[in-house]
Amino acid sequence: MNTCVPTPNKQMPKKGSRPPAMNAAEGSIVVNAPVADVYERWLAFEDYPKFITAIKRVRKLDANHFSASLAFNGKQYETTLEMMLCVPERRLAWRTLADHRAPDHLAAGVVSFVSRPDQSTSITLKLTSSFGGAVSNRVDKYLHNFKRLVEAR
Repeated sequence: MNTCVPTPNKQMPKKGSRPPAMNAAEGSIVVNAPVADVYERWLAFEDYPKFITAIKRVRKLDANHFSASLAFNGKQYETTLEMMLCVPERRLAWRTLADHRAPDHLAAGVVSFVSRPDQSTSITLKLTSSFGGAVSNRVDKYLHNFKRLVEAR
């Protein structure tokens, strides 16, 4: 069983720094599987490259942090993902941590799970990113990829 233990935010923006321009999108999908199964599958961070196509590799650092290799617009990025919120079978939230190699490339996400009477699960994904590109297209693509991954089991 995967678990997550969020840690408090200790990072403060540097004085005089401007946050990068962020694009945001939200999408929803229904997956034909019980909420417990869907939630556990989303917690399998090593599977993220299978449905979040921008992520090429994920490695767990500790209970709340993951190293990730990303590819956007033909460029490779390395970042650290931090789990900020974990409400079992209900909600997960994460963000990338600012990095000296790519300080203007930030992203954050929240995924919510709602059990439905027919044993399916409604998923809502909210994603913000400064990596550029059509975030709304990526959200829909990621959700459809995740649905195929879960339902193929």
